[in-house]
Amino acid sequence: MDDRKLEVLRAIVEDYVATQEPVGSKAVAQRHALGVSAATVRNDMAFLEEAGYIHQPHTSAGRIPTDKGYRLFVDRLGKIKPLSAAERRAVHRFLAEAIDLDDVVTRTVRLLSQLTHQVAVVQYPSLNRSSVRHLELVSLTPERVMLVMITDTGRVEQRQLELPADLAEDDVLELRRLINEQLQGKPLADAPRIIADLAELARPELRPSASALARVLLETVVSRTEERIAVAGAANLTRHTAYFAGSLRSILEALEEEVVLMQLLGRADTGPLLTVRIGDENEIDDFRETAVVTAGYGPGAVVGHMGVLGPTRMDYPGTIAAVRAVARYVSEILEQNR
Repeated sequence: MDDRKLEVLRAIVEDYVATQEPVGSKAVAQRHALGVSAATVRNDMAFLEEAGYIHQPHTSAGRIPTDKGYRLFVDRLGKIKPLSAAERRAVHRFLAEAIDLDDVVTRTVRLLSQLTHQVAVVQYPSLNRSSVRHLELVSLTPERVMLVMITDTGRVEQRQLELPADLAEDDVLELRRLINEQLQGKPLADAPRIIADLAELARPELRPSASALARVLLETVVSRTEERIAVAGAANLTRHTAYFAGSLRSILEALEEEVVLMQLLGRADTGPLLTVRIGDENEIDDFRETAVVTAGYGPGAVVGHMGVLGPTRMDYPGTIAAVRAVARYVSEILEQNR
């Protein structure tokens, strides 16, 4: 395909996204400086239609892009429309005001939805891909303590446990020192092996309490590694009902399933690269009529993913720019708080 035909396709995609109306050859020739007549544009559109990049929704109408056409448009994007300086400042200020990790995620998912006018989905930093920053042991009563685990991404897990014997404050401090010496800075993936030997490292009189502490630590690390997801902007889908052949109900119901949302965001090993899946490229049946733009984020290594979902008639340059920028800002915030 030559450059002119690609420019015609680009014009059709941009005009259709902007006007929500099928695009004709005369409109393309008038609105875009292609340097050719409407007749030439019409010939190029005939080629694009035959190749499956555009189609005519009904007789005597202009053309609209197909999923294949959107895919080529995204793959051949010459540049991503950057956020304006004002938008960048607003994003940075809004996210920088977050007081903790939950607030960061809540603000991020709201921000993505507002910037893109689509459904936004953000995965909390995964415990499986985090490290222990600090472990706190707080005495509540002589026989009851609270364990607080803070990861390098700011995620906080806390549990209370009953001890087999009363402990003095100095004994609690000693156990806190022991668990931090063994686990601080260690990846949570390595924690079960380290925790298994924890009781043997304690003084004999503290070993029963250290064993109880080890059991709770294992439950926290192994049993509480479920992924958490935040969603915002589902109501935005109702603005696009005309672009879905079926009912929105199945899409909205799928968005309530965390397992489905994890599939939507992609595998954990996809890294920080931005991914765009259009139409049938989505493996989940309920999302075959949607486009999904996702990116990984994290302080150095990827610890979670975020993205947006909407109709295939999407402002791809603007959406890609928003997802990329917000993922970068969140990564910087997590890096600063390590």
